[in-house]
Amino acid sequence: MLVTPQPNVRRGVQVHGFDPKTASDADYATLRNHVYRDKIVLLKEQALSPPDFIALGREFGTPSVYYEPMYHHPEHDEIFVSSNVPAEGKPVGVPKTGKFWHSDYQFMPDPYAITLIFPQVLPSQNRGTYFIDMAQAYNSLDSDLKAAVYSTYSWNSSRRYVKIRPTDVYRPLGEIMEEVEEKTPAQLWPTVLSHPVTGEPILYVTEAFTYAMEGRGGDSLPKELLAELLEASGQLDLTFTHPNIFLQSYEPGDILLWDNRTLIHRALHTSTPEATVSFRVTVHDAHPLSAPTKAA
Repeated sequence: MLVTPQPNVRRGVQVHGFDPKTASDADYATLRNHVYRDKIVLLKEQALSPPDFIALGREFGTPSVYYEPMYHHPEHDEIFVSSNVPAEGKPVGVPKTGKFWHSDYQFMPDPYAITLIFPQVLPSQNRGTYFIDMAQAYNSLDSDLKAAVYSTYSWNSSRRYVKIRPTDVYRPLGEIMEEVEEKTPAQLWPTVLSHPVTGEPILYVTEAFTYAMEGRGGDSLPKELLAELLEASGQLDLTFTHPNIFLQSYEPGDILLWDNRTLIHRALHTSTPEATVSFRVTVHDAHPLSAPTKAA
């Protein structure tokens, strides 16, 4: 197993000569360390079956089944499918997922620790994933903004980007929204989290899921403060040239792992009508985020 820095990418390492079936415990410990420290691990030359892909995920934590079944692989619920390729005339998974800045499951009580992506069908051009390192984003804030947000809390919800399911057709919108709020109630997290492994401070707000901020005593904070954080971190830059943003591209046989607590991401979808399919496994590790605590 050869681990080297990724060429032409500002984060992460790439790994050649890795075989999940013969890898030692030491090999997996090395990879886990690189995920936490370098944030991205790109495994090259991989050819795994769906069960093998799930087994790989288990080496990094406990695979989670996504709460909405329409995203599931037809035979393996642990695999989340993004696909525009139907099977026997029926959709498999959901097309064009993740076209917004987010951290997977940020709107849930126990957000994912590590995400694994395994592209199955790649378009000829213009597909990848944009990332922002939110530890770096926090460190780059000016001192006044750091002080303004350090002891605050942020509310996160899936309400803005919930996709309408086939079974929702003809249902009243209000009824659907009530179900969304009941199934995925808003979660309150510190605006600045401490990474449970590295201890580094992470700015934990995203354009997709964060909708309000409050002070330590529960007082509402101006919406302008959240907008300032999104702007400063690069999430409002539609040109994707902000210095915090970097692009991870894929080649056939690549499997990408990343630290879902530190990195936020946004899919780069092809603008042409080409087939594209990717599998995702997301895991909880042994180092969950601490539950938010507030002064009485």
